Amino acid sequence: MLSDRIRAMGAPHWLALFGLILAAWVALYLMSVPADLRRAGAIYGADFWADLCTLTPDGAGLARMVLMWSLMSAAMMAPTVLPAVATYDDLGQTGTVTSTGRLMAGYLTVWMGFSVLAALAQMALFRAGLLDPLGQSVAAPLSSALLAMAGLYQFTTFKEACLSKCRRPLIFFMSHWDEGPWRNGIRLGLVCLGCCWALMGLAFVGGVMNLAFMGLATLIMVLEKLPEIGRYITRPLGVGLLAASGWTLANWL
Repeated sequence: MLSDRIRAMGAPHWLALFGLILAAWVALYLMSVPADLRRAGAIYGADFWADLCTLTPDGAGLARMVLMWSLMSAAMMAPTVLPAVATYDDLGQTGTVTSTGRLMAGYLTVWMGFSVLAALAQMALFRAGLLDPLGQSVAAPLSSALLAMAGLYQFTTFKEACLSKCRRPLIFFMSHWDEGPWRNGIRLGLVCLGCCWALMGLAFVGGVMNLAFMGLATLIMVLEKLPEIGRYITRPLGVGLLAASGWTLANWL
């Protein structure tokens, strides 16, 4: 029953997970750039951001980007995995903070690896002059290409295969139950990465430190993994992204 599930989510391992999500979003809020500073940057140009050291093309800048992407991955992807964690909990494996922690540690390890790759990509695109210091595309062809890539990916069989596992976590966990929470977390993280990497890449279009984009993307990814709702979202979202790609390119030409 729903009431039993709500009461169960008051257990320590659930409170720890909710605390992780809240802490990540608070950290992102504190690191985000206010709208007035964004407007000022648009007026005063690159020198304005250089003075603020939002991103510097060196090791320190890369480390800040890895930290930022790690927080963003935790804040955005942990909510999408809550139904799967609830299923694992119902199967009787995650009755303690330790076992749930092992599951989530495996899951987030995959996304930490993605964060390193995303930070390296951001640094390379920044050095190429395709991103501003806030991680937002300043080149319409790049924005159009990212939107088209994400849109086309919505129609691939690989995306559908990954989504089917996310939407049916009971079958997924029963297939790998003997591997334990850590390896199940790794597997779940890889499946989730297969679902969401292209949508996460759109951060370079919406702005890496844009909280509005992150909130909207999180909501979409949560809904897309729900079996009752997700099947009505995936392909229409792909159409919308392809249309946005064409519109962006047409405005540039």
